Amino acid sequence: MLIHCTQKLTAKLPEVSTTQLTEVSPLGSWHANLYTIDRRQCVLFCHDASRYVLFVPGLVKAEFANLDRLHRELFLASLVALDVKQSLLSRVALALGPAQYDCVTDRSVLGSLQVARSDLDGALYRVANVMECDPLALSVHLNDRPVTVKGKWSFPDKTMLELVEQLSGATGK
Repeated sequence: MLIHCTQKLTAKLPEVSTTQLTEVSPLGSWHANLYTIDRRQCVLFCHDASRYVLFVPGLVKAEFANLDRLHRELFLASLVALDVKQSLLSRVALALGPAQYDCVTDRSVLGSLQVARSDLDGALYRVANVMECDPLALSVHLNDRPVTVKGKWSFPDKTMLELVEQLSGATGK
């Protein structure tokens, strides 16, 4: 799994390549950015191909070393919420592989991250503190909205399910 990090996030991570790395996962790569919400450090991930979004709130310094584990756990939990079978979840976990980080970003995906951040702000409007939100429910909510990817409209959750189902060659539901 390759995660392209913004400069703000790169400063928090232990090992980030300054040169572009090659993605080897069949699921593709992700982008991630660090935001401060309610004086808490939060990370928003966006899948490059599908614009599938994951939100991890309230990180402390020690947790940045395990950012890949937090991403993996939330991603797999979000797929469970989308009714993906356990046998396919195992394939997804293997397909992700070990995390690698670089700081080479794509403006299109960063633009999608900004739109997702606006939608996130709307979802958090009625929450007194970001630590009171459910990251899984919020991630599922953010993926059930139309987005544009290279000029084509799609829903991130449906596009991600299609990518996941390709791992088995059959329907994953």
